[in-house]
Amino acid sequence: TGAPPAPCLVPTRFLLAGADSPREPESLVKKMQELAQKASSMAKSALSIVRESEVAQKTRQWLASNTELAKQRLEWMKEKLVELWKQAQAA
Repeated sequence: TGAPPAPCLVPTRFLLAGADSPREPESLVKKMQELAQKASSMAKSALSIVRESEVAQKTRQWLASNTELAKQRLEWMKEKLVELWKQAQAA
């Protein structure tokens, strides 16, 4: 048919096309194992980047919401201290 081969089969086809001697299939297996390890490593790396990104986003959200809460609490404490200061001066 005129359809291109499946992407995952393309490297195998090219590697097997040059296998003329009995020893070459062993090296092809080794190359395929190396390619599989490299692909696995790249997938793990990409997944790690995505996870770090999600963690970073959640951390920024948490800091933003807790920063606002801290500001509100500090403002409340400031108001209470001003009231206490006024009461102390009046006494």
